[in-house]
Amino acid sequence: MTTPALVILDMAGTTVEDGGQVPFAFSSALSANGITVTDDDIARVRGTSKRDAIRKLLPPDRIGDADRIHQEFRRHLSLLYESGVRAIPGAAEMIHDLRARGIKVALTTGFDRDIATLLLSSLGWTRDAVDAIVCGDEVPRGRPAPDLIFVAMKLTMREDLAKVANVGDTTTDLESAARAGVRWNIGVLTGAHTREALERAPHTDIIQSIADLPF
Repeated sequence: MTTPALVILDMAGTTVEDGGQVPFAFSSALSANGITVTDDDIARVRGTSKRDAIRKLLPPDRIGDADRIHQEFRRHLSLLYESGVRAIPGAAEMIHDLRARGIKVALTTGFDRDIATLLLSSLGWTRDAVDAIVCGDEVPRGRPAPDLIFVAMKLTMREDLAKVANVGDTTTDLESAARAGVRWNIGVLTGAHTREALERAPHTDIIQSIADLPF
């Protein structure tokens, strides 16, 4: 069986349990500014850069408040994550197994670096746990653009898209991987979007969790 040379994993909902912290932080930051959004509104922007998500959730006449509200979102989320986060069951073991077989592993996320660092610290994962980490504030364009994937490939020195797998829990993850042209475009059911939603997006596989990767 063909195996990838690089596996790129999303964070919240894919490798880190999604306990509803992200949508709660969105709704809290927005409601504090007099803006009401629905669960469906938030679900539609999951997986994107959090800065971009805030802009998409704001009414046109409030776009000027986007940066300030994004900072409030980050504060809300930091407080929520400080109370504890957990890895998806089997995630740490899967990552260790992939690397033991010589397969590079990269984490990508729409979070800024400080939130990603907080998450990894809360899990007890050091930078040495994976081969690369790419955050939403480190690329020109967030998902569904493929920039996170391409930077992960560059950092891990993997150039062949036919040997790259991308794994995520949102339709935006799948759209990003399709635009990049990776060989494996895998959706997992442990996060933001349902099987029905993921099946409507481009994909090669949909699996229950990262513990069930097909290689």
